[in-house]
Order: sequence, then C-alpha cells, then structure tokens
Amino acid sequence: MTTATRPQLRRIAPARTAFLLLWAFLLFNLLIVELMLARPNTPAHNTLTTIGRVLGLHLGFALALQLLLIARLPFLDRRIGMDRLTGWHRWTGFAIFWLVLLHPTFVMLGYSQLDRIPFLSEIPNLAKQLPVALGMIAAGLVGVIAVTSVRAVRRRIPYEAWHAIHLLVYAVIVLGVIHQVYEGSAFKTNNFTQAYWWGLWAFAIGALLTGRLVLPLIRNLRHRMRVAAVVAESPDVVSVHVTGRDLHKLHARAGQFFLWRFPGHNRWWQVNPWSLSAAPDGHSLRLTAKAIGTTSAGLRDLPVGTRVFAEGPYGAFTATGRTRQDTLLIAGGIGVTPIRALLEDETLDGDIVVLYRVRTPADAVLLGELRNLAQLRGARLHLLTGRTVEGNQPFSPENLRGLVPDITERDVYVCGPAAMTDAVLRSLRALRVPAQQRHAEVFRLAG
Repeated sequence: MTTATRPQLRRIAPARTAFLLLWAFLLFNLLIVELMLARPNTPAHNTLTTIGRVLGLHLGFALALQLLLIARLPFLDRRIGMDRLTGWHRWTGFAIFWLVLLHPTFVMLGYSQLDRIPFLSEIPNLAKQLPVALGMIAAGLVGVIAVTSVRAVRRRIPYEAWHAIHLLVYAVIVLGVIHQVYEGSAFKTNNFTQAYWWGLWAFAIGALLTGRLVLPLIRNLRHRMRVAAVVAESPDVVSVHVTGRDLHKLHARAGQFFLWRFPGHNRWWQVNPWSLSAAPDGHSLRLTAKAIGTTSAGLRDLPVGTRVFAEGPYGAFTATGRTRQDTLLIAGGIGVTPIRALLEDETLDGDIVVLYRVRTPADAVLLGELRNLAQLRGARLHLLTGRTVEGNQPFSPENLRGLVPDITERDVYVCGPAAMTDAVLRSLRALRVPAQQRHAEVFRLAG
C-alpha cells in the first residue's frame, strides 16, 4: 500500500515577470542615456563641467525612475509589492543624493576654474541665474529628505512627520523640471533625444499623477467609504470596520493593505499603512491597529459615519504569489493582522501551520479569531511566548525546523517587527527555503 503524495504548485511567481520588465526598462533607458552622452550637442567648457554634465543627465534619469517607483502602479505593486519597490526606491534615493551632491560640485568647480575665482565665490555668482538658483533649492530639499530617511533619524520622528517631510519630493520635481528646461543641454542633441527625454518625463509624471491622485480620487468617489463600527480589541488595539458602495470592485485580497485617512478627524497629510485584518468579503473592510502614533492612538475615538479616504489596495503579500501547496504563516505582535486575513482566505488551500510570536498570551491580539479559523481550516496554531533570549529563540533555523519539519516544501509568509522578520528571513535562507517561497511584509513604505 502506498501513500498518495500531495500535488505541489509549480507556477512561476508573478514577481519574476515584473522584475524582468523593470530591469529591461532600466537597462534600455540607461543605454539611450549613454548614447545621448556619446554625441553632445555643445562642447563643454572644460573637463570638470563635462563631468558635471554627465552627472546631471544621470541625475535627471534617476529622478524620473524614482517617480515611477513611487507612483504605486498597480501592475508593479500587485506583483512585486511595495516593500520590494521601496527597496529600489531607497537605493535610487541614495544614487540621487550623491548625484545631487556631485553634479553641482563639478559644475561649480569647472566654472570657478574658468572664472579664476575660489569655489565658494562661484556659488553666489551662479545663483544669480534663476534656473540655477532653483536647482540649488531642489538640491537642498533632497538633502533634507535624505537626512530624515537615515534610520537613526527616522526612528526619532513620528511617522506622520516623516511622511509630511517626504511630500517635499513634489517640490523637488517641479524645481528639477524647470532647471532642466533652461539648463539641460545633454539631451538637446537632436529632435529625437529631446522627444525621448521629455517623453520619459511625461510618462513618469503621468504615472505618478495617475497612481497617486487620479485613481485614489476615482475610487473614493465611487465607493464612498465610511466608518461602520469601532471595536476595542485590547487596551491599546482597536479594529475599525469600513463599509461603502461596490467594495467588491476594489478587488482587494487578504494580506494587502491600504493607506488610510480620516478627513475631519485627522489632518489630510496624516496617512498610515494598515493591513486588512480580515479577508475582504466585497461588503466591508476591517483594519486593526495598535496605538503607536498620533493617528493610530486616535482611532478608538472615530465616530461612526466618519468619512474614510483609502488608497489601495496595495501589496503582493497574498496567496497569488504562492508556488507550493502547503503554507507556513508567521506573525509577530500586531503583524498578525495580514496573517489572520490570509488564514481566512479560501484560496490558501493545502496544509497550513501558523506561528504567532508575542511576549505574553495577553499580548496576542485576535487570538480567539485565529483559533476559530485554525479549527475551521484544519490548521495548526502555535503560540510562541516569552522574551527572545539565548535559551528562547523560536525562529532559529533549528527551532523552525523542529516546529515545521517540512518547511522547505512550504511557502512562508512572515509579518511582524523588523527585527523578528529579519531573523526569520535569515533562518529561512540558512534552511535553504527558495527565495520564491519567502514572502515578507514589513511596511518599508516609500513616501
């Protein structure tokens, strides 16, 4: 007598196709940029200004790429996820910072050599030209954004303040475009290069306006979402139930999140990314948040009927990216919200194991719902409590293997504090769980 082997999914993760297209777009456009530099329209004054021109053209391209990365295009977001896109956004931001620093430095060094005046004296000399002055202001704003993005600084400022500061990127875009109109020369080689350059920027700005303004406005006008109920889950955790018209047309999935605003209750720029804590049923949405910042702490005071402005759904932390039949769901603290929603998702079939990490059982938010769902789905739920110390490291490779012996044959979804998520991902790599089977949500949100 033989035992039947459970069939395993072997589909190609949608992220792979999206990444290939993103890399193809990047390399193709970089090639055109290099060809543009190979045939300059006007000769540079000296070597230093030539270097400044090269850096300036690459800066313009990096800024256009950054717009596409923060545009929240549904094609990329639903396949790659905002976390991974934010990784690209972060590295592109580093490149922009250094290009912003080096481009004007070489230009001013070149002109100070031509004018035979000290470098610092050249700054007010060039600043007399309005397009140059606007470029300098844009560079200063990029510096402010970069400083507040450093992890040591970001930990010390509220999320709402960090998000408001990042709105300066729109001022950088406007100032940068004006600067290019008057000062750009590298892309003015011929009509083709000019059409390409401004076509690239028109596409980037159009994508940004569509993804960040037009689509959210249309969706919110269509769905007219409002608060239906506010439920305290614990002394510092609250769930908000939201209803609206034709919510099934949002095509939201368990594991995704929205950017939530509550006009009239909070300032318009105060926006927070909160996951759906229940699988969407087409009639209502539920978010569950812990009182950490100003906005989350005030959720329990939301009056029923409050207007809701939500952007989304966002994220690829869904069953769509699954490549294996069986699943391991790992949650830590309030990170249980998308995990609880995934456990409710009927498309997540196969054998399911849930690991929920909290310091004490009293900290286990939505534990009753998890137990009921686990029983309904035939899933195994393990509540892991206590401090993480040398003798209690549930997410070490050995302990993970002990809890889930067939872990390499499962898709693994993890959401929780950054330190916990990083520890789990390190262990998964050590256990040689393939990259396409590892799914993480940590809300490293692009502004």
